[in-house]
Amino acid sequence: MTTGPEATNSPAATPAPTSANSAVATAATAIVNIASLVTNDPSLGDGSPLGLIQDAAVVIDGDRVVWVGETSKAPATDNRVDAAGRAVIPGFVDSHSHLVFAGDRTAEFHARMSGRPYEAGGIRTTVAATRAATDEQLSANVAHYMAEALRQGTTTFETKSGYGLTVEDEARALRIAAAHTDEVTYLGAHIVSPDYADDPAGYVDLVTGPMLDACAPHARWVDVFCEKGAFDGDQARAILTAGQAKGLMARIHANQLSYGPGVQLAVELGAASADHCTHLTDADVDALASGDTVATLLPGAEFSTRAEWPDARRLVDAGVTVALSTDCNPGSSFTSSVPFCIALAVRDMRMTPDEALWSATAGGAAALRRTDVGRLTAGARADLVLLDAPSHVHLAYRPGVPLVSQVWHKGVRVA
Repeated sequence: MTTGPEATNSPAATPAPTSANSAVATAATAIVNIASLVTNDPSLGDGSPLGLIQDAAVVIDGDRVVWVGETSKAPATDNRVDAAGRAVIPGFVDSHSHLVFAGDRTAEFHARMSGRPYEAGGIRTTVAATRAATDEQLSANVAHYMAEALRQGTTTFETKSGYGLTVEDEARALRIAAAHTDEVTYLGAHIVSPDYADDPAGYVDLVTGPMLDACAPHARWVDVFCEKGAFDGDQARAILTAGQAKGLMARIHANQLSYGPGVQLAVELGAASADHCTHLTDADVDALASGDTVATLLPGAEFSTRAEWPDARRLVDAGVTVALSTDCNPGSSFTSSVPFCIALAVRDMRMTPDEALWSATAGGAAALRRTDVGRLTAGARADLVLLDAPSHVHLAYRPGVPLVSQVWHKGVRVA
């Protein structure tokens, strides 16, 4: 598999200490009798990109992993949890979602799946409902879907604005998102606001001026939907560079519906990720392979719109770092399930089960420029998932089955 940790520009994880050369606090917790442990460190276990250790144990102290290895070599601790032959994987890292919204687009989905035309307005429908919602309603929605994702093993979540499209509504969306996650993205450039339908240049000025000023303090990232019908390459460049000048890091919706400049712009500007990547030229693939921009694939969108699948096999074989995420949103991918996206990636995007899991954990971490999550090695944050299965392969082998039996976040069992 070519999407290993080295491709993320992150330092390789420090090999876990053994009880012979490192003391472990007795107040720590050891999870033992793990059938198969995914560490995402190729220096461990079987030497694969997943760093698989059989009959394994993980020791947690506070919110960190302090030891991994074979159960027979685990240091003594006061607390001991028996995994009873389950597999353990890092918590999923979902690096692309749109959760600050209100309203419902069931009718749109129903019409699309029934082959009927539908003229209700797509994103604009959600914009109207989101503007009309209270802060409390929007915050409750974010909490609901994040809790839903947590139960399915997602322990790190990015989410965006983009359904307000006014200075006030975008800023409040980001304030609300920031109360739930550290990974917050300013997406005032989702579409041209209906208020500026006859003046797209004026809207770009708003997005790069007063709206950015109001939103930047609440966000870590700046994003833009670079696509026909949204923002062209020149507009996307102006939006991303303005955000970077304010200290935000770049990511981009690129090449989802058609071929375009988004992917190569992302690489040129050093964006952490180019998301969707459905329609790619050889030059696009070469650009991604030569840079450190992650290609984030979002199979829930293709599933929900019956669109062409991204060619993950082409990207992986070219040496591109790939992430898998849900794109959870009310219009085109209303799923919070990373396991579902893993199954889609294996079945319809030609990824192996190992590649899909790596992309949904370490790949997502790379897309967020994180080295503390997406892996289970000494020093990593103690985010892990116990599966009711002896191997991570069951996530694709048994699609749709709720295999997550326990979720630990920052060293605490939360589900």
